[in-house]
Amino acid sequence: MDFGSFAARAADVEAEPADLEVVALVTDLFADAGEDLRVVARFVQGRVFPAHSETKLDIGPRLCYEALARAAGTNVTASDVEDRLAEAGDIGEVAANLELGGQAGLGAFGADSGGDDLTVSAVFAELEALAAAEGNGSQDEKVTLLFGLFNRCSSEEARYLARLVLGEMRIGVGEGTVRDAIADAFDVPVDTVKRALQVSNDYGLVAETARDEGEAGLDEMHLEVGRPVQAMLAQAGTVTDALDEWERAAVETKFDGARVQVHWDGEDVSLYSRNMEDVTAALPEIVEFVEEHVEPPVILDGEAVAVSAAGEPLPFQEILKRFRRKHDVAAMREEIRVELNAFDCLHAGGDDLLEAPFVERYERLEAVVDDESAVSELLVTDDPEEIATFEERALESGHEGIMLKDPDAAYTPGDRGKHWLKRKPDVETLDLVVTGAEWGEGRRASFLGTFLLSARDEDDDSFETIGKVATGITDEELADLTDLLEPQIRSEDGQEVDIEPAVVFEVGYEEIQTSPTYESGYALRFPRFVTVREDKPPADADTIERVERLAAQQG
Repeated sequence: MDFGSFAARAADVEAEPADLEVVALVTDLFADAGEDLRVVARFVQGRVFPAHSETKLDIGPRLCYEALARAAGTNVTASDVEDRLAEAGDIGEVAANLELGGQAGLGAFGADSGGDDLTVSAVFAELEALAAAEGNGSQDEKVTLLFGLFNRCSSEEARYLARLVLGEMRIGVGEGTVRDAIADAFDVPVDTVKRALQVSNDYGLVAETARDEGEAGLDEMHLEVGRPVQAMLAQAGTVTDALDEWERAAVETKFDGARVQVHWDGEDVSLYSRNMEDVTAALPEIVEFVEEHVEPPVILDGEAVAVSAAGEPLPFQEILKRFRRKHDVAAMREEIRVELNAFDCLHAGGDDLLEAPFVERYERLEAVVDDESAVSELLVTDDPEEIATFEERALESGHEGIMLKDPDAAYTPGDRGKHWLKRKPDVETLDLVVTGAEWGEGRRASFLGTFLLSARDEDDDSFETIGKVATGITDEELADLTDLLEPQIRSEDGQEVDIEPAVVFEVGYEEIQTSPTYESGYALRFPRFVTVREDKPPADADTIERVERLAAQQG
């Protein structure tokens, strides 16, 4: 396919505002791409290489400006290009309006005019060569190669080449458009295309396979150990959301680390970041752990967490120091230790597991990792109190919180759907008065263990109940709270205690719900003790009016 034809089709797509028409135009482009289909399917998204590939152009804006300036002649400088970009806001527009072509010199292909039958395959070959340039003088070589391409471009070709080089195609074609266009162009089910894309992470390969081998060929595509796939992502949510939607939830610790995808074929271990960058060399201790404790072939999903000498988790910034390290890795390893916390298994023993339920994938994870300390703890329950206790332990251990997962959901690479939820941090707290309590049981029988909370009614300075809190409190804190509140006990009835409104708790919560159970008409979902507000008397506690306002703001 002529690159000029590709550029003209891209211009048509860019000018089309309707999504369905965009799909139709891309469908036609794919049908006409011929032997260049694999490259065209990437170019149309602004990609030169497959998403999983470690090959990068590694050419920044400044080098692109230099190449354009050289192709435009001696009266144009890289600074001129940059100034025009500041006005136009689009490097493609700048490139299209430069007088390119006809410049002699090294890398000019011997061409003496723009638009001389430049093909998609020729552009790709030159960009491959550009990506391969490394070492001393590599930047000059990159500029020369790119100058040679621009020197052969028509105005429209230059527009899309400049955008392609900088990864800014800007024609409104995303992954969904390409997926649908592949299905339409080659008459294969869109779900089959979607699955093939998930396991291969290569739109060009999938397009070519759909054309040449149809649905049967796509069905034969599988995960490959050593070829990373996009990570499944989570969205913010609540325990209420999870249990309402799934009836039970798989609960895990939310680690304050960096996502890592582990590939181990029995000979080589490869580690990839969330963005599918190879970080193997930066994390040698995880490589060593996998080689010793994990049964190949496998693909695992997990989190790399920086830990102190005592094994306590360190902040996210510490793991970033390891991920970004290219030199002196051994010295940095001594300074910041990293551990693997695996929480999913995508492939094991030759079996792709993406479509298996999460709980089944977790079982395979436990089977292939012989050190349970590297496998994230899992709780499957329909009990909010069990989830509260799990979260409390996670927070006390220094972790971010919890993840809530649909036990029956498949692993969907790249999706940020409703099957994985990040438990929201407490974005608001309330200062509430303790007006009652209950004595604990077992080893906590001598402590007040559950506390009845009330908000202040401004109209008559009374207190109306809004809920109870029993989580987020250590044994030591319970002893202190009992000492604090016992002098305020007005009466007792069995385990229940009536308390004079004298102590204010700061309480976090997941959400505020309407409820007939409590006098205020509201209830706190998933309340958690934060601290005693020793600086605040009951008269300054939060009011029912504020509770109503916060409830309304939740939408």
